[in-house]
Amino acid sequence: MTPAFLHDQYSLLEDWRVYMSKQLGKKTDFIQRDSYRETMDLLRLNQLDFAWVCDYPYLHLRHLLRLLAVPLYKQKPVYHSYLLVNAKDKQTKSLEDLQGKIFAYADPYSNTGYLVPRYQIHKMNQDPERYFKKSFFTWSHRKVVEAVASGLAQGGAVDSFVWDTLTMLEPALTSRTRVIWQSSGFGFPPMVANIYSVDENYFSQMQQMLLAMPENPEGRALLKRLNLDGFSVQSPTLYDNVAEMMQVFGEYNPT
Repeated sequence: MTPAFLHDQYSLLEDWRVYMSKQLGKKTDFIQRDSYRETMDLLRLNQLDFAWVCDYPYLHLRHLLRLLAVPLYKQKPVYHSYLLVNAKDKQTKSLEDLQGKIFAYADPYSNTGYLVPRYQIHKMNQDPERYFKKSFFTWSHRKVVEAVASGLAQGGAVDSFVWDTLTMLEPALTSRTRVIWQSSGFGFPPMVANIYSVDENYFSQMQQMLLAMPENPEGRALLKRLNLDGFSVQSPTLYDNVAEMMQVFGEYNPT
C-alpha cells in the first residue's frame, strides 16, 4: 500500500486483510510504505506480489507490472487533481496566482500531487523548477491538505479521492482548505500484479476476489469504508494521458 491510500485507517486495513485471506484461502499481509519510491523498490526486488500504486509509478514500472484491477469511484475508474489554497485566502483563483508563493507537492512519483501541477506550469511556458518561491514534498496527500490548512504552504496539489474521503472522515480539516481548480480525469490509481511472482492462476484468483466484493456483504461493507464502489478490469490505455504528460518531461518512452 502506498500514499494512494489513507494510511491512518489501520482497523480498515486489518479487516480487509482478514477478508482477503478468507476469500483467497491464503495468508495475506499488507506492507505499508510512506513513499511511492519505497513501494516501487519493493516491486523491483520482487518482494511484493500485488500493490495499490499511483498511475505514475505504474507507468514507470510497466515492464514489471500487469494491470490487475482499477477501483471505481463514483461509478467511474477516474480521479482528478485538485489545486488547494487556504480557505481564508479569497483572492487566489488559479495556478497563475500562486506564482512566487510556497507550494506543497505530495510525492515525486505522484501524478495528481506532482506531475499534473508541473505539467500545467509547463503549458504556461514557465519553468516548474523556478515557478514557486519555494516548494517541498509532504510525502502524502493528507499532509498536503494539512500543510495548506495550517498555512505552511500557500497552495498544494492533491488526489481528489483523498480530499473527498477526508471530507467525509475529517471535515474540520478539509474545510480549512478551498479547491480552486480541478484537472481533467485520469485513470484511478490501479491495483497491479508483479509479473515475475504472480502466475496466471493467482492473478485470476486475486482479480476475481476484488471484482466480486460488491456481491459479498462483507465486501460491500469494506468498499463503503474505502469510499469505493468496487473494482473493474480496464485497458492500460486508460493511463495514456498520464503517459503523455510524462513524455513532456522525458520520463516515458512508448517503445
